[in-house]
Amino acid sequence: MHLLDGKIKPIYFRYLSAAFGSAMITSVYSLVDMAMVGQYQGPDGTAALAVVAPVWNVVYSLGLLMGIGGSVIFSTVRGQGTQKTINENEYFTVSVIGSVLLAVLSWLAILFFEKPILLFFGADSTLLPLAESYLTPIKPVIPLFLFNQMLAAFLRNDDHPGLATAGVLAGGLLNVIGDYVFVFTFDMGIFGAGLATASGAVVSFLVMLFHFRSEQNTLVLQKPAGTMEKLREISVTGFSAFFIDIAMGILTVLFNRQIMKYLGSNALAVYGPIINVSTIVQCCAYSVGQAAQPIISINFGAKKWQRIKETLRYALYTVGVFSIFWTALSLIFPNLYIYIFMKPTEAILEIAPAIIRCYSISFLLLPLNIFSTYYFQVLMKPKAAFYVSVFRGCIISGILIMLLPIVAGADSIWFAMPVTELLVAIYVVFMMSKYTRALSEEES
Repeated sequence: MHLLDGKIKPIYFRYLSAAFGSAMITSVYSLVDMAMVGQYQGPDGTAALAVVAPVWNVVYSLGLLMGIGGSVIFSTVRGQGTQKTINENEYFTVSVIGSVLLAVLSWLAILFFEKPILLFFGADSTLLPLAESYLTPIKPVIPLFLFNQMLAAFLRNDDHPGLATAGVLAGGLLNVIGDYVFVFTFDMGIFGAGLATASGAVVSFLVMLFHFRSEQNTLVLQKPAGTMEKLREISVTGFSAFFIDIAMGILTVLFNRQIMKYLGSNALAVYGPIINVSTIVQCCAYSVGQAAQPIISINFGAKKWQRIKETLRYALYTVGVFSIFWTALSLIFPNLYIYIFMKPTEAILEIAPAIIRCYSISFLLLPLNIFSTYYFQVLMKPKAAFYVSVFRGCIISGILIMLLPIVAGADSIWFAMPVTELLVAIYVVFMMSKYTRALSEEES
């Protein structure tokens, strides 16, 4: 199916199925770890993984910075056909260079500053040893988590989304099996969960490397002209995808610290499952953006505006389905998440439903806001994508997390994200309408 002249509907759903599988299995790493550790070690294990969660947000976001930023430009240049003045593989090469540099920096940070990082992320004397034990087997392969994100983005844009999904699926299945075997059968506890996660990352990386031996591969390393300028272009284009994930880490840190200050460790144990469910909802939104991005990018380069609008329509339908499903599930069965992720105490079961129902209202608008950043990126509107990601992920949400407990009481902190998503969605709807109308005007 050709992205420039094939029927949009089958192409979109082919890419959606691949991107959805890839995004969901990626979330399995943290989801299964938390479920197994919570069942083995109780609320303290769940809380310890909530402390580690920002580490994943940072590493994954750096991979998205290079992967999404580079692959968007890669496809846009390819769509220009004979009009292009530069080879798209120069952007692939620069993305690889940037990924190596960022992987080394993040690796060194975890190796040499593990304890102060975890303390900053909300660990206390009880949770710190558990968090350190989980990270011990993961530290040697930290760079692979970043490379996997970058490679998956380029494989989708090189018309091989199935292999990206296969790589993530293979690693995810190994992680699931390894979690049970290492945590329970070998009685390794939280260390075993980390070992399973590390093993899954290695397998995912090795599977995706097969793309470079396949006949359909067009990705090659090519000496780039103006490496620093291209790195700047990639960083600007990919910043919003990067900041969405990094912001999840920032918000987790803020929530961790505020929850421990005002509500205590039981509330933090409930917040652990919320992080994972929110990550799954966010991954659903990623899958819509990642499915639409290659199609819109290459057609944007070719100036085929009608195909862009048709793709947008399918994407918005999908966003609506995800929004309704996750909000309804959370409101109707809040304690389902608690039983999945831990052996709850009576105190946990008493406070969990109200907390989860308040927070999950945000799921109604979260997928739209996340998808919008992908849409703005592929239309080469990085400023709009920047505003959405920064105001949603840091400014509005951060202010509300810090102020609501003071102004309206401790429990009001759970409304920080619903209010944030509503305010951001108003801007998103306005700007998406504006830019889509502009496509119609250019077409006419």
